[in-house]
Amino acid sequence: MAKNLSQAFFERKNLPSHDPKVAMAKRCAKEGVIAGAKAAAIASVATAIPTLASVRMLPWAKAHLNHTAQALIISTVAGAAYFIVADKTVLATARRNSFKQNPNTEAYELN
Repeated sequence: MAKNLSQAFFERKNLPSHDPKVAMAKRCAKEGVIAGAKAAAIASVATAIPTLASVRMLPWAKAHLNHTAQALIISTVAGAAYFIVADKTVLATARRNSFKQNPNTEAYELN
């Protein structure tokens, strides 16, 4: 019986979504993940270059920023960029898609 349940789970997961709202939400989330990953990659490079350069050139940074601190600075900026851009992208996509749909005017008519 356990084998049938696990197979049913995988078969159900691979079926296309029949609900357009669920499909739209998945597409919004996917766009957010892609945009967030791009922003995180750019932020990592943009943060790594000055961080590593300052450790080599500035005496204070050389004395106080070990490898762990450098990695923490770079990863914090990358993580923040990912979540900020992903959140803004998902919200913008959802807002754009909500304006495309026609509101139900029948519900607001007074008889």
